[in-house]
Amino acid sequence: MSIFKRIVNIFRSHKEPQPSPHASVPPLEGASVGDIMNVDLEEYVISGKVVYSDRGFAPHRYAYYLQSGRDIHCLLVEKGRSYDCFMCRFLEGGLDDPNDVPTRLELDGNVTYTLEHQRTDRTQTLGNTDFRSNDEVMVWRYFADENEHFFLQWQDGQFIGMVGTRIPSAEVKIMKSTK
Repeated sequence: MSIFKRIVNIFRSHKEPQPSPHASVPPLEGASVGDIMNVDLEEYVISGKVVYSDRGFAPHRYAYYLQSGRDIHCLLVEKGRSYDCFMCRFLEGGLDDPNDVPTRLELDGNVTYTLEHQRTDRTQTLGNTDFRSNDEVMVWRYFADENEHFFLQWQDGQFIGMVGTRIPSAEVKIMKSTK
């Protein structure tokens, strides 16, 4: 082998590999309906996905409806400098007017949640969810301590309440389906 070919081979070996098109979307954002999600060593099928964004901006929150048998849970992923993940269970209850939402909530007489923030977002939905696509939704986020949170969402007369526990994003693994 000539010296020239050896030098060319050395330069080729130091080239950075081209990223695959699937690597450009972070896994927690790129999961879709039908994929398997492993959360804290338990497997779920993603039956619905809600993407929240401000008008004209990139999405900042994702809600994955996770099904395991008859049980349906929700994994909320909030995007910031890092990912905040909350494994939630749905609660039954009722409110009639979004103007009646309190700043403090007492749940089961033993946990008091305080309003952390409230915002209005636009939704994009896939699969089985509680919301419509391309419509506004109001979201209230409450906290009791650093790991316990309560989420209240309102869209067109319907309230959805969820109690969630913060989990590390490293505990969430996604297995893509082969459609």
